[in-house]
Amino acid sequence: MPGPWKDARGIIVTTTPTIEGQPIREYLGIVTGEVIVGANLFRDLFANIRDIVGGRSGSYERILADARNQAIEELQAECATRGGNAVVGVDLDYEVIGDTGSMLMVSASGTAVKV
Repeated sequence: MPGPWKDARGIIVTTTPTIEGQPIREYLGIVTGEVIVGANLFRDLFANIRDIVGGRSGSYERILADARNQAIEELQAECATRGGNAVVGVDLDYEVIGDTGSMLMVSASGTAVKV
């Protein structure tokens, strides 16, 4: 089973409240990362066609993955500025926003800690 994920700075990110074998020494507070991406008109058109035919929308999947990774990177950066080396209890949320629902917000939140 894979363990928690680390970035280049060695900051661990996990959805669990603890990290097995690494006791939490200090809680540093809630950290967040948010990314808002706009949808492209042509991509929307082709995605709608794929939805009707039953295919997957690879372009949306890539955008969603990129936005998620950016939100997690922001979370890790905020953790590093607080002197932490891990973020536990991470929650990812996705929200469609804007008057026409043409934007997607991906937010990540968790608790920065020292292990």
